[in-house]
Amino acid sequence: MSFKPANNIQDLQYFGEFGGVNPSVSDSSTYTFLSAKTMFDTFEGNADGCYLYSRHSSPSNLYLGEALAAMENTEAAHVTSSGMAAITSVLLQLCQAEDHIISSRTIYGGTYAFLKNFLPRFKISTNFVDITNLAAVEAAITNNTKVIFCETVSNPLLEVADIKKLSILAKKHKLTLVVDNTFSPLSISPKVLGADIVIHSLTKFINGSSDTVGGVICGTHKFINALRDVNTGATMLLGPTMDSLRASSILKNLRTLHIRMQQHSKNALNLAKKFENLGLKTVYPGLKSHPSHQLFKSMMNESYGFGGMLTINVGSLDKANQLMELMQHKNLGYLAVSLGFYKTLFSAPGTSTSSEIPLDEQKAMGLSDGLIRFSIGLDADIERTFKMMFDCMLELHILKPSIV
Repeated sequence: MSFKPANNIQDLQYFGEFGGVNPSVSDSSTYTFLSAKTMFDTFEGNADGCYLYSRHSSPSNLYLGEALAAMENTEAAHVTSSGMAAITSVLLQLCQAEDHIISSRTIYGGTYAFLKNFLPRFKISTNFVDITNLAAVEAAITNNTKVIFCETVSNPLLEVADIKKLSILAKKHKLTLVVDNTFSPLSISPKVLGADIVIHSLTKFINGSSDTVGGVICGTHKFINALRDVNTGATMLLGPTMDSLRASSILKNLRTLHIRMQQHSKNALNLAKKFENLGLKTVYPGLKSHPSHQLFKSMMNESYGFGGMLTINVGSLDKANQLMELMQHKNLGYLAVSLGFYKTLFSAPGTSTSSEIPLDEQKAMGLSDGLIRFSIGLDADIERTFKMMFDCMLELHILKPSIV
């Protein structure tokens, strides 16, 4: 691919009132007008460059939205108070009573719960399918289907969606393809591959410092304006507003995302190869053993690698918990949910981030008790990290001494 998402971010230029290298933070909830007519026009969305109330928009939020739209090569973007706010707002904007959604079976637990447990209150139904099986996706389409929803790289099983083919399928049936790209920012550009709407949890890799919760919706001007409509817009009426100070903070961190993703990916590939060589069941899109390795390569922006997420299976929940607790004790990372932090984070998704999914469905999709999800950090000495992880596995008899 020739698309250069980091260049698009870096080519943006903002100046504060005194020529500052960072745009000034708009620390206001409401804005003044010189005429009542301009206020009315702004409320109706017909006065470019004017601000009314920060739930509608604010300069700081628009700066961040513009940078994220540039990164994802979309016309516009709207930032929200969380990744879930982005997902729920998009689906509620696109669907109404009696509509139907097709979703990947392996998705973040909160997204699953929203689709499975919450949307039926509004008579919106969802079929969960193996998103890697295009025939199954097409077979699930009904006359009421409006949306295909997937994660580029699924949480937590790291299945890879074929965005190009899903896009062709969506266009054939006049559906909207919504892609959550949280696990693979910069590495994959879903809009370039044909996705209609791209979502991120900004909380994760994009912000990178685990100090802020946020989300973004990237799409056409028409769709973003519809979300902000004062009468029918989901983000306008549900009110998932990002604070301007947080938007300013994320924008600053976004500028180093390309450097961080390169290191996350480099470290993750290094560890994944070593874990696999030890005989551990390891899943990482950068491994040739991953069933979608070639697909990922065909879609990726090569400079940024295969991402920072990997999983290993240590056989049982007890072993998984013991290993994570020991690794934390040895200062190899933190036993914590979320991802994209400078330090490695690990959790057992079946009892944490995917716990909303019933056990029988976890089993059916291949989410086992012994699975550990790693968000690999920015370690400067990954060889030392591996040696210490190796020692932890030996100590707990996850690995046999004979392999040394």
